[in-house]
Amino acid sequence: MSDTNRRLILRERPTGRIDDTTFQLDPQPVPEIGDGEALVRIEYISVDPTNRMWIGEEPTYLPPVAIGEVMRAGGVGRVVASRHPGYPEGALVQGLFGWQDYAVLSDAAGAFVMPEIPGVTTSSFLGVLGMTGLTAYVGMHDIGRPQEGETVVVSAAAGAVGSVAAQIAKIAGARVVGIAGGAEKCAMLVDDLGLDAAVDYKADDWRAQLKAATPDGIDVDFENVGGEIMDAIFGRLNLRARVPLCGLISGYNDGEPQQMRAFGRVLTNRVLIQGFIVLDHFGQAQEVAQILGGWMAEGRLKAQETVVEGFEGLPDAVNMLFDGRNVGKLVVRI
Repeated sequence: MSDTNRRLILRERPTGRIDDTTFQLDPQPVPEIGDGEALVRIEYISVDPTNRMWIGEEPTYLPPVAIGEVMRAGGVGRVVASRHPGYPEGALVQGLFGWQDYAVLSDAAGAFVMPEIPGVTTSSFLGVLGMTGLTAYVGMHDIGRPQEGETVVVSAAAGAVGSVAAQIAKIAGARVVGIAGGAEKCAMLVDDLGLDAAVDYKADDWRAQLKAATPDGIDVDFENVGGEIMDAIFGRLNLRARVPLCGLISGYNDGEPQQMRAFGRVLTNRVLIQGFIVLDHFGQAQEVAQILGGWMAEGRLKAQETVVEGFEGLPDAVNMLFDGRNVGKLVVRI
């Protein structure tokens, strides 16, 4: 075990993209633990669009990361020392551990002990079997409620949550259209994940592609992006359509509030829009992990993942999300 705990702390709040001035390396001794505590050696750190929101000035569903504070992030790792009965040495645990090598667990830490599942990679507990999968399941299954034969559209469908949500809709028997950037990602959605159609938002004719892919309108919009893509989708929503509002990634870097221009359709077609945050649904985590794990074992659900190697890759990994350089869940192996 190393005697140094590398930490990346917030140096200044970025305007736009994260750059070399945003974070600062702050190595510290590995923390000592007391009674009722455990020490986890972090193996993988989750990279999510909300990381960018957390370093802005405005509070979201959690307060902003403070200047000089370790960057907040989900992670998974092994307990290497313990004086807590709930976190035995060797246990695989997941929680909000931050951008560092080691974290201290206690009753207030909100960490979860993960089951050991043969053939399942450690990083999967940050993806399909972790908060990513829980987010996709709650949004699509509980809020979107796709029915057989309905048309479902998923924006950012090649991303972590979107790729799982789209497959959940297919399992439910819906016709599923994914929106992604670039021909390669669109081909992956159809050829690898089994979606019925894909729309390339980087193409000049993406609006025409969306119209052609949804000739009977849209019954469920799993919304991850916002902006003009959301407006185009809203213009095609059917009577009593459902919109699980998962994210608005198109506005996270510029800090501008999202404007909804196609709001009239929501009224006339009695559309249900429901925002949701995965933190409110942690009580379902084990049940959902079992469901999704079962579908994976049956070959009905595929996990897409992009792994960045090395602790130093964390800041740029966040930018990767907004550049579309990842497929599926983005994690950093530290």
